[in-house]
Amino acid sequence: MTKILVSPVAYNEKVKLKNVIERFLKSPGYGQFDYLIVDDGSDDGTTEMIQSYAGRGVGTIKHARRSGVGAAIRTAIRHARKEGYDVLVIMAGNDKDNPDEIPALLRPILEDGCDFVQGSRYKGKVGTGGDMPLYRKFATRLHPVLMSFFAGARVTDSTNGFRAFRLSLLNDRRINIEQDWLDTYELEPYMMFKTIRLGYKFAEVFVTKIYPPKKLGYTKMQPFVGWWSILKPLFYLGLGIRK
Repeated sequence: MTKILVSPVAYNEKVKLKNVIERFLKSPGYGQFDYLIVDDGSDDGTTEMIQSYAGRGVGTIKHARRSGVGAAIRTAIRHARKEGYDVLVIMAGNDKDNPDEIPALLRPILEDGCDFVQGSRYKGKVGTGGDMPLYRKFATRLHPVLMSFFAGARVTDSTNGFRAFRLSLLNDRRINIEQDWLDTYELEPYMMFKTIRLGYKFAEVFVTKIYPPKKLGYTKMQPFVGWWSILKPLFYLGLGIRK
């Protein structure tokens, strides 16, 4: 059987992450997939909230300090590889993703032999819900255009953090996730770009993306610095500046 780990990553998301956990515990995947939250150095009570679910199959690894979402995903990857998992599912810790859709995300891997499956809110129908800011609508449309251009294959959503991939991809030395410049938002587009450019089997599936009320906060991404962070891999890899 394929051994699967589902891993949300979070920093100071006590309220929203609690809902993420509760939704997973009620989802079809509960009991079928292992669950590990990477806590990126939270100091708002998130850590204690996660620990309260320890007896219900919710594991956690905490960074001593905030290191960035890329570093948190790298921690999940290292743990998954060490423990012999075959597939890793990454999802948001801020309650934008629906855990009921995990089986749909995994289906191309388990049934069609795909190596990397990207969740897309724009695959076939518009799935965005909630109060999505206008600038985010623009950014989430522009990024996949640039990804498609540089990677050489059409994609519809490259900023959606809901994705699944075979951990065997990391056996390819041309995919080097241990580079320091991948610590923040760079790692996710880096892996997606490399998967496509190196010829691995890639697919997109439709998923919903629900933005929380504005008062709870949309994202931890900082304007300009964060935007460049998620664009950087496309230009660095596309122009041959980095590997």
